[in-house]
Amino acid sequence: MEKIVQSTGYLKCLYTNARSLGNKQEELEALAQTKKYDLIGITETWWDDSHDWSAVMEGDRLFRKNRQGRKGGGVALYVREHYDCSELQYKEGEKLVESLWVRFKGANSSDVVVGVCYRPPNQVDEEDEAFFGQLSEASRSQALVLVGDFNHPDICWETNTAVHRQSWKFLENVGDNFLVQMLKDPTRGRAQLDLLLTNREELIGDVEVGDNLGSSDHEMVDFRILTKGRKESSKIHTLDFKKADFDSLRDLMERIPWDVNMKGKGVQDSWQYFKEALLKAQKETIPTRSKRGNPGRRPDWLTGEILGVLKHKKEAYRKWKLGQMTREEFKCIVRECWGVIRKAKAQMELRLAKDVKDNKKGFYRHVNKKKVIREGVQSLMDEGGNLVTEDVGKAEVLNAFFASVFTDKVGSWTSVLSDARWEEDGQPLVGKEQVRKYLEKLNVHKSMGPDLMHPRVLKELASV
Repeated sequence: MEKIVQSTGYLKCLYTNARSLGNKQEELEALAQTKKYDLIGITETWWDDSHDWSAVMEGDRLFRKNRQGRKGGGVALYVREHYDCSELQYKEGEKLVESLWVRFKGANSSDVVVGVCYRPPNQVDEEDEAFFGQLSEASRSQALVLVGDFNHPDICWETNTAVHRQSWKFLENVGDNFLVQMLKDPTRGRAQLDLLLTNREELIGDVEVGDNLGSSDHEMVDFRILTKGRKESSKIHTLDFKKADFDSLRDLMERIPWDVNMKGKGVQDSWQYFKEALLKAQKETIPTRSKRGNPGRRPDWLTGEILGVLKHKKEAYRKWKLGQMTREEFKCIVRECWGVIRKAKAQMELRLAKDVKDNKKGFYRHVNKKKVIREGVQSLMDEGGNLVTEDVGKAEVLNAFFASVFTDKVGSWTSVLSDARWEEDGQPLVGKEQVRKYLEKLNVHKSMGPDLMHPRVLKELASV
């Protein structure tokens, strides 16, 4: 596996106010996969701790902040896993403000800070002041992009004027931090609730407002951050079984005079010869393909039919906006879209559950990718009773434990060889039929080990 660090010319971004992601998660996942967004900002997720299972999208890293103590609100930021980024913590107003701040590592130290914020309509002055404190800290960055729903419909951005006192205060802070509002079109009816702010106007490009997520009354904002983000990926080479020629592989292995070539060789030398011969034949008959890291696999439920349904919903939304369709007709199409997606997803999960005995890897991959937190090795106690928290120390403790269980004594496990035939030198005699049976039972869904022999290849050679 080769680690690659490269720069990208821009970050492809999406922002929207979801007004609950609970019944829109699948549509968001379909958008992320088809449009290949690098960054997705969401306000009003309406999440709580019970949404851990449904919140994750494969191939994306999730930053989130749920509203505490009451329902609604919440912000989230999905970022492609291969980008070098980290969350920033601003102590001022940490518990009061619904905001997230993430620093993207750029090429040549050109870092970009991206913020997502939701301001409720009834937010009090104390919470506004806490947000202004965070904004002042974030604005110290050379490049800042802030998106969110700030609920100041009375602000006129063309004349930089406002009606209410809180809106005037917001305008003053935007000006004090040298921020520019980049959205020209309203995102909810005629109201400019959602904003796209930056301290470098040339940083934002290709801004488009249109379409909505599910039945949300806010339109989505599609834009690009024109900066060189640092992308880290791993280049992995894997066997391409779709293009494999197993007949030629079996033919090559059958031609080898094994008895003659292994005559006089010990166990280790014979194994080494077999391994080299197999890998050579494998190289000639099974091509490899490279894949970079894990960009996020398309979900199995996201079929051509689903994409067609989503396209139909998008067209219906356009007609509704133009007055060619009533809101009830549009909502009916949205409900049909949800029904088709949920049915497809339920069938996919049912199929995984039914096939779990034959395809455990696929089942657990689906389960693990839904986890918000990847579980690691917890703190361990060494022989001296000391608590070990560092990764290197944990590895040494585990290594010492596993080494301690090995013994030179003959254990009860040797009873499985009681019926085997033995040679004069005390080694068990293994027959061809025994080997063939073991090879036929190999699980082809398992990965290859350090010997580079894939179970699929060995199973294909069971009859040789």
